[in-house]
Amino acid sequence: MRKLLLLLLLGTASTGLARTPAGRLLDAIDRITEGKRASVGVAVLLPGSSEVIASGEDDRYPMMSVFKLHVAAAALSKMEREQIPPDEELILQTRVLRPNTYSPLRDACADSPFFRITHEELLRYSISLSDNNACDLLIEFAGGPSAVDSCIRRAGIADFAVTQTEHTMHLDPQNCYANRTSPTAAVRLLEALCDGRIVTGRYLDVLMRALLATETGPDKLRAGIPTDIPLGHKTGSSDRTPEGVKIGDNDAGFFPLPDGSRCYLAVFVRDSQEDDAANARIIARIAEAVYAEATRPASGRTQKRKTKRP
Repeated sequence: MRKLLLLLLLGTASTGLARTPAGRLLDAIDRITEGKRASVGVAVLLPGSSEVIASGEDDRYPMMSVFKLHVAAAALSKMEREQIPPDEELILQTRVLRPNTYSPLRDACADSPFFRITHEELLRYSISLSDNNACDLLIEFAGGPSAVDSCIRRAGIADFAVTQTEHTMHLDPQNCYANRTSPTAAVRLLEALCDGRIVTGRYLDVLMRALLATETGPDKLRAGIPTDIPLGHKTGSSDRTPEGVKIGDNDAGFFPLPDGSRCYLAVFVRDSQEDDAANARIIARIAEAVYAEATRPASGRTQKRKTKRP
């Protein structure tokens, strides 16, 4: 009798959790990731909640180009602190733009020994186009990887590390694992930025414009959220190891709701043996599930406690 009662209580608790936003989302994530040859970490902060719903939170994920969000935040924080206008123009030698790396900026400047660019344009190249050279120029401006790391930690964000540049990751792919994060830390960073806790005013406006103009990863978060809904996000993607393993395939972002609130989400796919299209489908399907939950009538979103699933 006692065993039967325990089973009934467990069944009731399980059913109750499944009816909460956290339960529904975690169940959806399980279905999406089941059988996939990859480690997947997800964090979601729904409107009206202060607690993150997280899956795969016990792992740390290589950020790849998602760390350009951290770099942009640190660079803009320095600009605001020193009152450097975002539209201040720089004159740089084209030779500072390294070859053999993804760089639309280098391609645009290839025919001249010098080029002119504003801080805001560097941000746009780094965030919206994921330009590796632009990112490393911003890291140098911010004071190096340790300065970037310190800036984000001052905002109260933990469970991440920035120690590498795009160049050092290119020199040794194992360095990609050093720039790492928990899914929750990525979501908390987005929340801190949107709330104006790291940069404010025109400096925050520069970052928001760049995130909302992101052109990379149209088959990731963007594919899971209706096209008429603005999405600010930063993608990240690695090369493959000689064994064919994708070190990281990621997307982290936010979208607004009609009441002015925001939903934040981050999906990290690590050490994937799936092809790129399959990785993107994982991210897109999770985004679709998050959007459905975020737009569910408020009465269906009463779960507030932090819920994690390994």
